Amino acid sequence: MFVELIATIFAGIACAGLAMLLNIMTGRRLPKWVMPVAAGAGMIGMTISNEYTWFGHTAERLPKGVEIAMTVDEQGWLRPWTQVWPYTKRFVAVDTGTARKHPDLPEQRLADIYFFGRWSPVNQAPMLFDCGQARSALLIDGAEFAADGTVSNAEWEGVPEGDPILQMVCET
Repeated sequence: MFVELIATIFAGIACAGLAMLLNIMTGRRLPKWVMPVAAGAGMIGMTISNEYTWFGHTAERLPKGVEIAMTVDEQGWLRPWTQVWPYTKRFVAVDTGTARKHPDLPEQRLADIYFFGRWSPVNQAPMLFDCGQARSALLIDGAEFAADGTVSNAEWEGVPEGDPILQMVCET
């Protein structure tokens, strides 16, 4: 976030410098408001660029075996350009490389799920999926595994049909 702020400030300075150079080249005929408007336009442009490139840069740096399962696009009236071109604000990734299953329960899979957000830290949680019954359980507190692979104290929730996270985990 700090690096993006510095980049935005420098983009404003660079655009103001270009406006100043253009003013000098035209014999100082441009109005005085051109330089601050150029600085503001450069800063807004850099902010928009950062919003749209965040997802691509973050996705490129995911380790091998971590695959994107779902993205959430954002639109807002305060950013009118997002009505035409929404940007990805958050996404969910699944660590398919370390997904596990118990030999006695072939329909159940345990995988690490990562939640990424534009201005939030990455959250990781282990999640148990039942591919046969289309349900999942977040294993944060209180869930215990027995020797036969069954789980007690898990809060199972139904997963809608066609859920991309369930499909990705069950295909591995």
